[in-house]
Amino acid sequence: MNTKKGQGLSKFGISLTLSVALAYSHVATANTLLHSIEPQQLALMAGAEYASVAELTEKMDRNSFSSVLLVKYLLNRIHALDKNGPAINAIIELNPEALDIATQRDQERRLGKLRGPLHGIPVLIKDNIQTSDTMQTSAGSLALIGQPAAQDAFIIQQLRAAGAVILGKTNLTELAGFRDPDIPSGWSARGGQTKNPHKLSADPCGSSTGSAAAAAAGFAPLTVGTETNGSIHCPSFMNGVVGLKPSLGLLSRTGMIVVSRNQDTPGPITRTVRDAALLLNAMTGNDSTDTVQRTHAGVPTDYTALLNTAELSGKRIGYPSRYAPGNSEADLDLNFSQALVIMANAGATLIPVEEPSYENSNYMERYQEFLFMDLNREASSWFSSRQGMPVNSMEALINFNQHTPGVPVYGQNSVLSFMNTPYNETQYHELWTMLNSRSRQAIDNMLTEHALDALVDSSEGFAPTIVPVAGYPGITVPSGVDEQGTLKGLYFYGTRWSEANLLGLAYSYEQATQARINPAFAP
Repeated sequence: MNTKKGQGLSKFGISLTLSVALAYSHVATANTLLHSIEPQQLALMAGAEYASVAELTEKMDRNSFSSVLLVKYLLNRIHALDKNGPAINAIIELNPEALDIATQRDQERRLGKLRGPLHGIPVLIKDNIQTSDTMQTSAGSLALIGQPAAQDAFIIQQLRAAGAVILGKTNLTELAGFRDPDIPSGWSARGGQTKNPHKLSADPCGSSTGSAAAAAAGFAPLTVGTETNGSIHCPSFMNGVVGLKPSLGLLSRTGMIVVSRNQDTPGPITRTVRDAALLLNAMTGNDSTDTVQRTHAGVPTDYTALLNTAELSGKRIGYPSRYAPGNSEADLDLNFSQALVIMANAGATLIPVEEPSYENSNYMERYQEFLFMDLNREASSWFSSRQGMPVNSMEALINFNQHTPGVPVYGQNSVLSFMNTPYNETQYHELWTMLNSRSRQAIDNMLTEHALDALVDSSEGFAPTIVPVAGYPGITVPSGVDEQGTLKGLYFYGTRWSEANLLGLAYSYEQATQARINPAFAP
């Protein structure tokens, strides 16, 4: 597909159905579409692929279109662009019950029984989060395909209760990136290779690759990813969308294939900050089965409360001193330097801070050792909650992968490494105490020493690496492209439970820049 055609798809989305053979015959033909939409209905759907939750809800409230029509429209778009055309391959499985769920939500809307802001809104879920329907929860592994999960993950229960339509599962880097270091981001044996919708040959980053690519490509307004360390942040900025990694314990991990209970968390990946806040609102709740859960007393926090254009005004924001005017980094990363100017113009007071340096320490080496022990400890739980899978142990998983590696053939050196890393409980807790306290202290010191409201780093900075170890929140927001046309982003972060503050700052920056761009589907 050439760039010109890709840009046409980006501009008009998938305004097709009956007219697709004439308008976009290079992508699909009318008789290959999954769902027929009448021409007059199709006209009402113009732009729905990149619409926000509020815009979609307004249309449904005014009876311009229904949840069923929206789901059909997005399913057609996925068919034409994810499975055909540029073949983004972000979706690993579609939910055959999606239209039935949408029908129920439409009936409730007609009766005035709205469940909340996400009523009738489609959501895509990363394939390491359980759904108790006909879909698999495999973390992209062929070895974990079997009987569907018996129970929804806690956050899926919350989403269903909020009226969301579970549209399908997204692809990911297999086993959340812990199968083999040579596997490219976004590849799994079950799902194949996910592409970056902005530039098909570009790195889509992982492991929540499918969720970020799907949000960027207009396959759903809301997607859910998960992160151990960087798996929401990296694909979000590489695909030009918003990604929020919440504080550890804000969202339940029950029903999620976990790599590290000390770090793993689900989180929103969306096209706008407001939609990320709405999705966070819906997924938050008390889950007594997750021992790291934050208890929500009384009325839950409304994470949209601080979303206003003036939120940066008067705030003290710390940024890496290497980007201070006159330093070499300021000239090397003009996108980040311009972002600092935009924040200053919005009224923020910008304070250069000295970030901790780990270049001459064994921090990263010890962190990898900890992760391998963490995986060793958690791996057995991957099989305990599911039935009818080809394997029931890590040894069986290794043997399965040797005989069924997927296409192309990749190894499993990461699996072998953590299997060969003995779990020593005393050593494990000593390691985690050191890593966690050191990361928290580094962030807390910067915040308190300079009386900061939050910190910000470039998308390629070191902060997104230590924030997950601290268990603190971070939000990635698009900041445009650099001189080479590479997508860039900002990373706002702060102390634990500061999500509302960070969302407000990110929203204020987002509204000042309007930096997000629709993908070109370029080669």
